This record gives sequence, structure tokens and C-alpha cells, in this order.
Amino acid sequence: QVQLVESGGGLVQPGGSLRLSCAASGFRFSDAHMSWYREAPGKERELVAGIWKDGSITNYADFGKGRFTMSRDNAKNRVSLQMDTLKVEDAGVYYCNIGYIRPMSNSWGQGTQVIVSS
Repeated sequence: QVQLVESGGGLVQPGGSLRLSCAASGFRFSDAHMSWYREAPGKERELVAGIWKDGSITNYADFGKGRFTMSRDNAKNRVSLQMDTLKVEDAGVYYCNIGYIRPMSNSWGQGTQVIVSS
């Protein structure tokens, strides 16, 4: 079955950086577009970024353009999200999922929490 394990979150000051990682298993990773989502307290889960199965095309939410970079390593079944110049409003729990612009799996991981605070 699909398994997604996110890691790399933590506490960072505004303006700082974090690199999130998602280890995937249970499906043919190299055939799957992937995406990152986040959920802030009191808000709905929203798309952060998506990447095509071969890594050739990426898509970012407006709030992440110029600050976030999504990448993937098909040899390691892993996607990453490099987040720079973090803002307080970037705080939340970050999840990965199958799909490019909308989640295609009901099997969500536990997520990784990002806290941006001075």
C-alpha cells in the first residue's frame, strides 16, 4: 500500500530555510507526479508545489514562487521541498502526496511540522 513519510520540519526563524523530505513506497514512484501540501491551524490543506514524474516540470502556489523549490530523486523514491526566506505564515504541517495539482491518494503520511517564529 502507499506509504508516505515526511521529515525535515522544525523551528526556524523568519528568513531562515528548511529542507523537507518525503520518502515514498508502495507504488511505482517514477511513474507518479508528486506534490506537497500544507495545513495551517484553522485553515484547509492547500497545495504548495507539484512536480512531474520525471522532474521536468514544477508548479508552485503563488506564496511559494521564488522561495520554494521542489525536486525529486527517482532512484531513491524521494521528493524534497527546499524552503527559503521563510515567513511566519509558512508555518503548518507539510504533507506530500501522489499527483501534480491535487492529491490522488487517500493515504496521507503523518506530515512534518514547520514552525516559523522568532
